[in-house]
Amino acid sequence: MRILAELPHPDCKISIFGMNQKFIIKFEQGILEQSYKLAETDVTGGVNGIFELLDETFINQVLSNFINMRTHFIEAYNRCE
Repeated sequence: MRILAELPHPDCKISIFGMNQKFIIKFEQGILEQSYKLAETDVTGGVNGIFELLDETFINQVLSNFINMRTHFIEAYNRCE
């Protein structure tokens, strides 16, 4: 897996990787991460096509998912105490 690009964002780390004819878009926030995989053939324009996909609406939805993930993780952790 090789890193193709990183996008600066104040609320999470965004990395784009290439591996086995796929683009992997990884969002990281603390201990949590979300990954999205796309076949290279499904994206017009290569990495630039990925940049177009990562619009403000999508990134806000990813950040909302992080909130839900964190809540679910904390709830599960508290059940184990």
